[in-house]
Amino acid sequence: MARKTTFVGFAPRSGRRHRVAVVAFDGVVLGDLSTPCELFGRAKDAEGRALYDVRVCSKELQVDSEHVALRVPWRLSFVRSADTVIVPGVDHLDRPIPAELLRTIRRAIDRGARVASICSGAFVLAATGALDGRRATTHWHSAVELSRRHPSIDVDPNVLYVDTGNILTSAGAAAGLDLCLHLVRGDFGAQVAAEVARAAVVPLERSGGQAQFIIHEPPAPDGAPFGELLVWVEQHLRRELSLEVLASRAGMSPRTLSRRFRERMGSTPAAWIGRVRVRRAQQLLETTDLSVERIAAEVGFGSSTVLRDHFSRIAGISPQAYRRSFRSA
Repeated sequence: MARKTTFVGFAPRSGRRHRVAVVAFDGVVLGDLSTPCELFGRAKDAEGRALYDVRVCSKELQVDSEHVALRVPWRLSFVRSADTVIVPGVDHLDRPIPAELLRTIRRAIDRGARVASICSGAFVLAATGALDGRRATTHWHSAVELSRRHPSIDVDPNVLYVDTGNILTSAGAAAGLDLCLHLVRGDFGAQVAAEVARAAVVPLERSGGQAQFIIHEPPAPDGAPFGELLVWVEQHLRRELSLEVLASRAGMSPRTLSRRFRERMGSTPAAWIGRVRVRRAQQLLETTDLSVERIAAEVGFGSSTVLRDHFSRIAGISPQAYRRSFRSA
């Protein structure tokens, strides 16, 4: 279910623009680095004046990314006066991050600056300790690893971004666009955010509570717990898939299946099947012109009402809104 978001505008000191520091480091993901520069840089007031002072900052004059070497014009000293600090993703989760950069980010948080991470930048932010005891997100593929390394963080892999006030985290690269537009809207209003989106030719902001769009990985047919059963389920979604049917297929009692499934898969069989059906519905909404009613039948929900209920609860958005987002994209 989509969560209600409370916007917290971070006003700069009187007489100057809102300062945004985008930190850079060896291994920085270029897309994550460029997104805040592009979007904040396009925010203008009614007279066409820039609303943000955006600067890329690093410990050293040069940082190396996977594809290019970047000469960075600003040092970390600018972060000390920044109103907002953006932490882009890192290419490898085990890459060492300079201790001075981590201290600088932590000091910015402690003095009340707003700090936001994009994608795997959550691992950099987590290394400062700032996410301990907080809800956060990152790319769905890395969410389990973030939880493993930092068990005190409440990791939610099913949303585009999480706003906890002065600390924000976002999912994969495209979610960084949503996060930045969210910040612009909180700072200067919906009209400015809409103008930024139009100027950058990106979709208008999606809700932070909306699910990341890959919410289910197909099971491995061999070697994984219940592998053969799960593959069979995905191939027979239109059937009635009651606990009794699954138990018979697996050759065990319904009670044993239910217990072992929860132990191995972390959910009930019904909840898992619901997510599989929603993911299949997502694929059909993205790639076909089938009606919602027809899709409901194809994935085994039986009626469009049941599909809408499950889809909104799991994906945080209606089927129609999902189709508009992805067909236009």
